[in-house]
Amino acid sequence: MPSNTVYPAHSRAHLSLTNVSLAFATKQVLNQVDLTVSATSRIGIVGENGRGKTTLLHILAGRLESDAGTVTRHGTIGVAEQEMSITAGRTVADAVAETIASSIEALAELDAAATAMAAGDKDATERFAVALERAETLEAWDAERRVQLALEALDAETNGAVLLSELSVGQRYRVRLACLLGSTHDFLLLDEPTNHLDQSGLAFLTESLRNRDGGVVMVSHDRALLSDVVETIVSLDPTPDGRPRLYGDGYVGYRNRSAAERTQWEQDYAHEQVEHAKLQNDLQVAQGRLVSGWRPPKGSGKHRRATRAASTVHNVQRRQEALEAHALTTPDPPLKLNFPQLPSRSGITLLSAEHITVDQRLTAPTSLALSGGDRLVVTGPNGAGKSTLLQALAGRLQPGAGKVEQHASARVGLVEQESSLPAKLQVDQLFDSHIQQLVSREVIGTKDVLTVRDLGLLDTAELQLRVGELSMGQQRRLELALVLASRPNVLLLDEPTNHLSIRLVDELTEALEHTGAAVVLATHDRQLLRDTAHWPQLQLR
Repeated sequence: MPSNTVYPAHSRAHLSLTNVSLAFATKQVLNQVDLTVSATSRIGIVGENGRGKTTLLHILAGRLESDAGTVTRHGTIGVAEQEMSITAGRTVADAVAETIASSIEALAELDAAATAMAAGDKDATERFAVALERAETLEAWDAERRVQLALEALDAETNGAVLLSELSVGQRYRVRLACLLGSTHDFLLLDEPTNHLDQSGLAFLTESLRNRDGGVVMVSHDRALLSDVVETIVSLDPTPDGRPRLYGDGYVGYRNRSAAERTQWEQDYAHEQVEHAKLQNDLQVAQGRLVSGWRPPKGSGKHRRATRAASTVHNVQRRQEALEAHALTTPDPPLKLNFPQLPSRSGITLLSAEHITVDQRLTAPTSLALSGGDRLVVTGPNGAGKSTLLQALAGRLQPGAGKVEQHASARVGLVEQESSLPAKLQVDQLFDSHIQQLVSREVIGTKDVLTVRDLGLLDTAELQLRVGELSMGQQRRLELALVLASRPNVLLLDEPTNHLSIRLVDELTEALEHTGAAVVLATHDRQLLRDTAHWPQLQLR
């Protein structure tokens, strides 16, 4: 048995962070985080995009060292990140073998000890007892079957000979997630585990995490998963003091309390701004009097002139001191989505599809027609053709059969499922160039020009970064901003909630409900499906 093999600690397993902080360059990412994870914990990490959620997972896993604080780890840890690394020639079978390697080794040692006992080796009895305990700890006999069941349940690739490099990002993630769900790690650390899963996969994931022996810490924006599984929420959302918040009363408690805290923050900020502005105005008035208003009427004596001047100077000093004493202690509240007014053309068929198919991607003939203000939810398992349908409607793919027609006044915007933005361009340069192209092509007029800041999607500091420096969620916000900048009257959204913060998803859901544009939504997001249950549905199979 390899000496470096680590076995589950079960009930003795724990992870703990005490006063952990971390900064990248001049940006404080984590500030004084305290967290304890036990063998029975179900913890969700939430927060705005780019707030350090994945970084916190990496510190828990030991992949990053904190600048300050103490980290303690006892037990085995499995990590599922948003993207799975691949190397040349590595197959699905290799990924599975790595997951169950300890179990295979334990069973091999058990067989070797049994053979030695049969041959009369007196020392083999102790070896056999140790090997048996290890195999039982790992539940080794069932290891491969557990992984195979998870692969099938998540609709992951089950052919072991397939190269990981030939799979899409989503397919590779499902393989990795299945391997972890079939493992016996003391802790699972999951980064956006619901991305790339269909409804059956989501149900399997939820049930697996509920019933798992071992702690679970997940970064997720999936509101249904958080509600159904987690008991404690760690919120890295912006706060007035810059420190994270811990909510021990589940997802519902987090939503209620954080909403109240945000409202209080906005009220405190507004009150400070009003008070500060009043003090500034009082100072300016007093300074104006110092220049000209202090002089008494003609004929006044020297004593009165001196008294009047001293009083005016003293008044200015008092106003100056009051302003300096009133420091602005409440930082700016987080941005809010400011969804633009999108044009509505009711009574006109803006976009239609008639019995369209796309070879090997959308096999069932599909028809639909959209006018201004129409709503449609497209559902179906992975591979049914949801993304393909939206790309065909947007003119990105040509149907193999049937036809797609756009009205002359149609302005179609598509938010795709996966990012394809140029990584080296600066964010504000990319957006400004996009706006210039829209104006030059007369897609929008100069009076319709929007900025990212207008939309409430990225702040000033984020605009100065290169696209490749943005988190996946920030890139998703940028993609949404680029589409909304064209002011589409037909909005096609492919898994729009992927990587977005809970707050932004709520705001986007509300905006989609009331926009004048036609909206087509393809999603597996169970909470979003619940929120749009009253919309017409198109089921692909």
